Amino acid sequence: MHEALDRWFDQVVPLFENGKAPTIIDLSRHFSETRGELMGSVMQAMVEKAYHHHIHQEQAICPECARILKRKRFDRKAVSTLHGEFTLNRPYFYCQICKVGFHPLDDVLTMAPERHQYDVQEKAVKSASKLPFEESADQFSSLTGVDVGDHFLHDTLNAVGDVATLELVIPDRKEIERRIDEVSRSIGTPPILAVGADGAHMPTRVKAKRNEKRGQGSWKEAKGFRLYLVGEKGRIVQIASWHQIQDAEAFRKDLALVAGRIPQDRVRVALLADGAEWLWPAMTACFPTGRPILDFYHCAEHVHEVGNSLFGKGELKARQWSEAILSLLSYSEMDDVLAILRGMRPETEETGEKVRNLAGYLEKNRDRIHYETDRDDGYPIGSGGIESSHKYVCHTRMKRSGAWWVIASGNNMLRIRCAIVNGTYERVFEHYATHPRRSDEGC
Repeated sequence: MHEALDRWFDQVVPLFENGKAPTIIDLSRHFSETRGELMGSVMQAMVEKAYHHHIHQEQAICPECARILKRKRFDRKAVSTLHGEFTLNRPYFYCQICKVGFHPLDDVLTMAPERHQYDVQEKAVKSASKLPFEESADQFSSLTGVDVGDHFLHDTLNAVGDVATLELVIPDRKEIERRIDEVSRSIGTPPILAVGADGAHMPTRVKAKRNEKRGQGSWKEAKGFRLYLVGEKGRIVQIASWHQIQDAEAFRKDLALVAGRIPQDRVRVALLADGAEWLWPAMTACFPTGRPILDFYHCAEHVHEVGNSLFGKGELKARQWSEAILSLLSYSEMDDVLAILRGMRPETEETGEKVRNLAGYLEKNRDRIHYETDRDDGYPIGSGGIESSHKYVCHTRMKRSGAWWVIASGNNMLRIRCAIVNGTYERVFEHYATHPRRSDEGC
């Protein structure tokens, strides 16, 4: 370590020659350009000192048959960290009977199979979850001095995404209870747990190599849910977000798992969604005591569409009619609204069809429209929470110009972004780093 520091000091001397002292910019640039060599040498010296016995290990026990094996050879490994690069000579053992080869030092050091170690991978995956892979690689190199390629980012993010199961991405019950307790103390009553669900269409494509024809892409729905607490002065406290390109049955199973972690007797549950038929059976089954609330703003869109069809888009009468209907709905005057709609005689068949559809939509969701009571009880009546979750988790990263996703890769990206939003990314990555992914090859 002292030798490495002496070499580094020798590199500093030229900065003070010619009678001109270096500026802060000069010093910062020099530190950025030389710290990797210095810190890499320091880290190598510390590893060789602390793990001297493991580096010179002559015997090891086969993990499969427990036979005592003699060291076969030393293998050099280039090690890249956020603080510099160095090389290690690791003893290699191989069992002829089990056909298993391994480097014990790798396990002792929790060393990644790749050159870039887990500290690099953790930060790089987080960066790649927010920016396109090529752009993320350039920015990561610029900020850290560690060169990572876009292919490395893509492959590593997918490897982490593969282990990012719902069980890991969603906070555990203890953490959820802690957040509920915190909000309960601030407002003095059991808080409202808003459960919002919705779908968002994602651009997908079939899997193919870069030089192969991929065919035309298609849009598939990412079904997602978001759970959050309504805290003091309407402050939102995140509980869990989860979005995946999947079918309604898989969505139901995922929601059921999360519902099992919620102490539902300690919260007042609001179920918020639009009129999509696949949403409500899953939500009411998972949260049987929840209050189902039809999203007011989706409802308003349907009403305004009919108003524009009746009186002309942008016309004052269209807005007046729509606002009158919404005012009645906001006070839960459902019978009056239905009577108005059923008594109308539109001039065109197309408009008549829209009026009948609105009446059917409201009738079907009658039990979910009680906005006056909801407001009095402090319940939200809009699904803005899940809408913003879709925009942040899905749209900002996955709906970029020209982006088309293989479903598996798209779901991995969504899992990573959900883990970041939920505050569980570190737990997901720890699981990835501490569970073996592949054994050493060769003999």
